Amino acid sequence: MAHIISLHGKHPRTPGPGPEPLWREALGRSLRAAREERGSRLVDIAERAGLSPQYLSEIERGRKEPSSEMIAAVTGALGLDLADLLTGIAGDVRRHRGTGPALGRRPAGPVLMAA
Repeated sequence: MAHIISLHGKHPRTPGPGPEPLWREALGRSLRAAREERGSRLVDIAERAGLSPQYLSEIERGRKEPSSEMIAAVTGALGLDLADLLTGIAGDVRRHRGTGPALGRRPAGPVLMAA
């Protein structure tokens, strides 16, 4: 007979700052902040980048995972340096997590991995 093992049963959860933001969410927040800081409209940046305004909106809201080409097009339309954008996003994720790099860290709870 098979045994059922509970993943949440006897292991107490350790309180923490919450889950790390997804890459696409952090990217979207950064792109939107940069656009608003420049006083640019979404439709204007989308047109310069060669994207539909709907797609750019979904990127900014963290709903779409854009390709590197799309990210380059949007950063170019905004006049941003890609390296500065990526460095800023990494800093935001670290601040949210409250720690340095996650090397060697183990997840606090169950992990589901897909290939």
